[in-house]
Amino acid sequence: MSLLSQTDDIFFNKAGLDRSRTEALVRDALHGADDGELFLEYAQSEGLVWDDGRLRSASFDTSQGFGLRSISGEASGYAHASVLTEDAIRRAGDTVRAVHRGQSGTMSEAPIGTNRLLYASDNPLSLVPFEAKVKLLADIDSYARGRDSRVRQVSASLSGEWQAVQIVRADGSRVADIRPLVRLNVSVVVGEGDRMETGSYGAGGRRTYQEFLDPSVWQSQVNEALRGALINLSSIDAPAGEMPVVLGPGWCGILLHEAIGHGLEGDFNRKKTSAFSGLLGQRVAAPGVTVVDDGSIEGRRGSITVDDEGTPSQCTMLIEDGILKGYMQDRMNARLMGVAPTGNGRRQSYAHQPMPRMTNTVMRGGDKSPEEIIASVKRGLFAANFAGGQVDIVSGKFVFSASEAYLIEDGKLGPAVKGATLIGNGPDSLTKVTMIGNDSAMDPGIGVCGKQGQGVPVGVGQPTLRIDGLTVGGTKAA
Repeated sequence: MSLLSQTDDIFFNKAGLDRSRTEALVRDALHGADDGELFLEYAQSEGLVWDDGRLRSASFDTSQGFGLRSISGEASGYAHASVLTEDAIRRAGDTVRAVHRGQSGTMSEAPIGTNRLLYASDNPLSLVPFEAKVKLLADIDSYARGRDSRVRQVSASLSGEWQAVQIVRADGSRVADIRPLVRLNVSVVVGEGDRMETGSYGAGGRRTYQEFLDPSVWQSQVNEALRGALINLSSIDAPAGEMPVVLGPGWCGILLHEAIGHGLEGDFNRKKTSAFSGLLGQRVAAPGVTVVDDGSIEGRRGSITVDDEGTPSQCTMLIEDGILKGYMQDRMNARLMGVAPTGNGRRQSYAHQPMPRMTNTVMRGGDKSPEEIIASVKRGLFAANFAGGQVDIVSGKFVFSASEAYLIEDGKLGPAVKGATLIGNGPDSLTKVTMIGNDSAMDPGIGVCGKQGQGVPVGVGQPTLRIDGLTVGGTKAA
């Protein structure tokens, strides 16, 4: 059964909407507008949390609704409701029509369709019994405590979503997508004497729970969380000062996402509030630095078959060999900037308007081995993992805290350090990349991106990188 047929069953057969009358309401509401769409959504989500030896909480939610948008020039009108009725859509049409009343806009052409599927439409929530999910979390707790006598506390969480969407346009064209999403997180607290430290590991993607029921999979996550906790237990104070920093592959791409990726989104650049505004075709990074945003990677957390405006996802070149090539675009900003949309129009739910957002943001690999990069550093820091960070889009300034980091001394990894933060400027740090590894990797599938109050799942990736002249904030002088 096609995605359109499956979503027709949800929104028209079961919800009671009449398809032809709904299309007529959309056509009438958007007459005279430059663009717009009706976004229909049905979603299920659940979350189980295990803590302190017992199931702490379990939740299940179902939501449905629509969002109707009209665009005229730079202005947009938006109305949404949590009921799927023709009366509600008609009232929404009266609201959004105000933004283009008296205008004679020419409706933008609908996106070109795609037959590509990046993930199955199976509902992960219903494929595994509740008892099996609880047993998985209990087994994680038991296994972690049996691994090391220093384990003091174990927390684990399992979450899943199933989202069905259909986008209806004024010309009657329709696009559908059904998106599964799962995630398993493990956190371990270890203690020795008066000292306590934590390690965590998570993984997920657009797939079902079955993979996580395999002991070899969830045990490897526990082992990784425990490894991180024990490393932190023996860590020393981080140095402070300016020094070369080596970033590990995979999840460390979150720095790329925050410090650079947001500045390459179309809305910031159309409004000229990004540090990258007006720099197309110019060198913005060191030679060898190539960055793409790719929502078409099969099964990844940030992947989308189509975005929330119906545009198929794609691999968008942002920076090629250090030269700025393009921005991530939704339909409105692309039209106003005179370029094509890139499949980056995303929204948290039917209650939110779409905007340019990242999907899977990746720096491509180079020709250096990780060992060669480490060996090139006389004294510096190796950041293997990050806990989080903040960035100012306009200035590009960022602060990131490392959850796992080591000193580099005479080209070799030294002791683990705690309390290390990286301080710098995103555009400036791109010019200080001096070595790029050949070990490009994606994150394990845990990213969530926030922008203007909306959160969406994302992915990041990169190889091992050497960046010179970053400021490390620590607890002692370097």
